Amino acid sequence: MNEHLRDLRDRITRLGQGLDVDALREQVRRVEAEMARPGFWQDRATAQARVRELEAAKGRLGEYERLTAALDEIEVLFQLADEEGDEGTRTEAEAALAKLEQDVERVRLQFLLSGPYDASDCFLALNAGAGGTDAQDWTEMLLRMYTRFCERVGFAVRLVDESPGEEAGLKSATLEVKGKYAYGYLKGESGVHRLVRISPFDSAARRHTSFASVTVTPIVPEDDLVISDDDLKIDSFRAGGPGGQHMQKNETAIRITHLPTGIVVGCQNERSQMQNKLTAMRMLRAKLRALMEQEHARKLDELRGELADIEWGHQIRSYVLQPYQMVKDHRTEVEVGNVQAVLDGDLWPFIWAWLEAQQILPKA
Repeated sequence: MNEHLRDLRDRITRLGQGLDVDALREQVRRVEAEMARPGFWQDRATAQARVRELEAAKGRLGEYERLTAALDEIEVLFQLADEEGDEGTRTEAEAALAKLEQDVERVRLQFLLSGPYDASDCFLALNAGAGGTDAQDWTEMLLRMYTRFCERVGFAVRLVDESPGEEAGLKSATLEVKGKYAYGYLKGESGVHRLVRISPFDSAARRHTSFASVTVTPIVPEDDLVISDDDLKIDSFRAGGPGGQHMQKNETAIRITHLPTGIVVGCQNERSQMQNKLTAMRMLRAKLRALMEQEHARKLDELRGELADIEWGHQIRSYVLQPYQMVKDHRTEVEVGNVQAVLDGDLWPFIWAWLEAQQILPKA
C-alpha cells in the first residue's frame, strides 16, 4: 500500500509541475492587487475578464491543494491502521484512496482544459456531407451519439435547430450543451467524421462511405462580443417539421446572417420567435468568437464554403462497420473495436488521447 501511496503522490506532484503552482499563486496575487485599485470597474469588459481569470486560477490552485491535503489525510489513516492494527481504519483509508484516485483523474482532465472558454457551455452543430441519404442518416446517428455522451457525463442537452433529410436522417442539427467543461470536453470533436457500412438504403446491399461534419463552439457572455445590428440580416420563416396537422402555422423560426463574414445561424425549436432569436444570437456570438480565436484568419470565401470539404481525405475519425468493425481517430491513432459502445456515447478514449496530444500536461 505504501507503494500505491507513493505512486499517487508522484502523479499529484506531476500535476502540480504541469500547472506551475508558484506561477498560479503569483497570478492570483497580481489580479487581486489589480482589482483593489480605484477605477478597476470603469472598463467593465476588461474587469470581467480579470474576474474570470482570477476564478480560473483560484479554481485550479484550489483543486491541486485539495488533492494534496486529501492524500496527507489518507497517509495518516494508514499510519494509524498500522500502529493500532485497526482493520476498520484500514478499510476506511482504502476506500478514501480509491475515491482520491478517481478525483485525480477527474482533476487531471480539467487541468488539460486550459483555454479561456473550456469551462463554458457550447453549441455542437452537425452537417451532412458527401454520401446523399446515407450521410443524412449518419448525421442523425451522430446526433444520437453525442446526446448519449452528454447524458452519461451529466450535461444538459437540448436540440435547438434541425433540418430533416428528404428521405431519412438530418441535413443538419444543432445541440445546446450545458455543463461544467462542456466545451473543453467536446472541442476536439470538431471535424469530419466518416462512416463505412452496408447501406440500408441500397437495394443491392453494397458498402457505402458517407461523411458528416461536427463543429463545436463555446457559448460566450453577451458582453464578450458586441455585434452591430447593421451587420445582421434577420429572416423569419415557418419552422420545419413532418408537415400535415403538425406543421407550424406561424413564422416563429429565425435565420440570422452576419453580413461581414457570411456566417448563418438559425433556430426553430423554441416556443416563440423571440426565444428563437435570442438562441440564434447566442449561436452567432459563439461562432464569431470561435472565428476570432483561430490562429490564422481564413478568407471569407473559405468561411462561406466550410461544408465543401466534408468528404474523403478530410476526416478526423472513421467509423467502420463493414468489412470489419473499428473506430479509428486519425489524429491520435487511437482505435476502439467496440463500435456500438462508441455510437452509444463512449467517447472518452478519443477525448483523453486528443487532449493529451495537445501536450498541455505530461501524462500522469
